[in-house]
Amino acid sequence: MANEFILPDLGEGIHEAEVLAIRIAEGDQVKEDQPILEVETDKAVVEIPCPVNGTIEKIHVKVGEVVKVGMVMVTFGSSGSPAAAKKEESAGKLQAQGGSQLPTASVATSVIPNAPARDNGKSSVETKHNGIGPVPAAPATRRLARELGLDLRLIKGSGPSGRVSKEDVRSFAAGSLEGTIAGASSQSHPIESKASTTPVAVQSLSAKYGESGAKAAPLNELGGMSAPPVDLPDFTKFGQVERVPLKGIRRKIAQNMTQSWTHIPHVTTFDEADVTQLEALRAKHEGEVKQLGGRLTLTVFALKAIASALKKYPQFNASLDEKTGELVFKHFYNIGVAVATDRGLIVPVIRHVDQKGVVELSKELAEISEKTKAGKVELDRLQGGTFTLTNIGSIGGTNMVPMINHPEAAILGMARAAQKPVVRNGNIEIGLIMPLALSFDHRIADGAEAAYFMQHVVKRLQEPFTFLLEA
Repeated sequence: MANEFILPDLGEGIHEAEVLAIRIAEGDQVKEDQPILEVETDKAVVEIPCPVNGTIEKIHVKVGEVVKVGMVMVTFGSSGSPAAAKKEESAGKLQAQGGSQLPTASVATSVIPNAPARDNGKSSVETKHNGIGPVPAAPATRRLARELGLDLRLIKGSGPSGRVSKEDVRSFAAGSLEGTIAGASSQSHPIESKASTTPVAVQSLSAKYGESGAKAAPLNELGGMSAPPVDLPDFTKFGQVERVPLKGIRRKIAQNMTQSWTHIPHVTTFDEADVTQLEALRAKHEGEVKQLGGRLTLTVFALKAIASALKKYPQFNASLDEKTGELVFKHFYNIGVAVATDRGLIVPVIRHVDQKGVVELSKELAEISEKTKAGKVELDRLQGGTFTLTNIGSIGGTNMVPMINHPEAAILGMARAAQKPVVRNGNIEIGLIMPLALSFDHRIADGAEAAYFMQHVVKRLQEPFTFLLEA
């Protein structure tokens, strides 16, 4: 029996990926967990392992092609043993019994047996939920159903043991699956009218732009912007040009920046921190921290200073829900750190910064930076940020106006620290001065509050002993 391998669900909010490398050829004998494909999502490079033992019958994709979640990528011959299907079935049983969420890597081995074509929504792989106990579905699928205002009991799962996938939820919302209502009426399980239609819109765009991968969807469509695209002049009148599709991480950056600039009224306040004492302390203990596997940088201390300031000024650790008109205050402090890579700017997140010491943070920051630059950072470490820190000090520049990472409320930018004359106790001395810039959402905070926030950060950086007072 032939098995079709589809592009699996690679994480929250990821709908497509670009094929970077194909490590197999038609006719090859492959083993389970052998790397067969490498794809780039809008967040990271993901290596996809083989889900079965068998023979490659047909490769449906090519390098450079943009594929959508759910598209068939590889067909395995009859010798393939659907090991991943067994794993998925076991995972479904765990979910039905209230088990914990599976790690992201396990979802990348989904394989669907080549079942008969659907007829009016009836398929041999679809199973009707009996209404007893929870519907087997991953936490991310449940979250998507809640966002869409859908009741999982109304949706037939296409996975083993009737497990409901994200694609089942999206298809149900789009009305593209017939006969998916499992015997329950809309009156007994009402669907809330405030459901978001974003996943449906993305799915319809998939049909429009996802076939060849050569044509990219307009940014205003995928980004949810209402403004129409602007026509460019004919540059060929003046010389030779080259058109390259905006794809992968660069495309996601463009969408996010458009969304941020469109939805958030940005205001930026500037300040400076005399980090002379802090730099001396950092240089003194740098070797000790390096032996422990960390890299002691000014960024590490800035993370601790920011977490302290966020606790005192929670409006900068919040988001504005435009639909409900409510402020969402987060009582956790997950700070994203912008990392420059050859594929674009990526923001991995360091969780619970307030609960970690300087050495622990230095080790995690070094690890997550290296993984991000290599394109190997885990997808779950790119989500859940409440505030962002960006540092161009290693490159240069006297200052910047950083753009907020939507839906966060603020971002702090650090520029290169340089020696400058300062006045201390009436005397002119040389100090190491680091420029800082805080961009914030003016709907949530005012300029005075931003100035107080910056003063708090500056004091922590200028007087390292204050870190010990909060330890």
